[in-house]
Amino acid sequence: MEIKPVRTKADYRAMLKEVATLMSARAGSPEGERLDVLVTLVEAYERKHFPMELPDPIEAIRFSMEQKGLVAKDLVPMIGQINRVYEVLNGKRPLTLQMIRRLHRELGIPAESLIRETAGRQAA
Repeated sequence: MEIKPVRTKADYRAMLKEVATLMSARAGSPEGERLDVLVTLVEAYERKHFPMELPDPIEAIRFSMEQKGLVAKDLVPMIGQINRVYEVLNGKRPLTLQMIRRLHRELGIPAESLIRETAGRQAA
């Protein structure tokens, strides 16, 4: 099993092609084991060369609401009164630590996303 690090774009493209050919491999088989190793190498290359920024907190909340079929009223237990929910969703009020904890616990939104500055409220 000759496997080498992914260092260049050409290595990356070649690795992706090989991964595609192994996608139907059974777990535990030699092909499945090779697929696991190659995917790990591809993921490491992508983390280094294509880093993804965390979403804006409001975007993260809206995305979670959409995925779970929630409306603003459903956020009242986590954020506070309905007018406060709308203030947060419209970027007029920042999230408090208590809100962040509740949103993280109840909706599963990564705390790292919730503590970021919102697009409209960049730090000076």
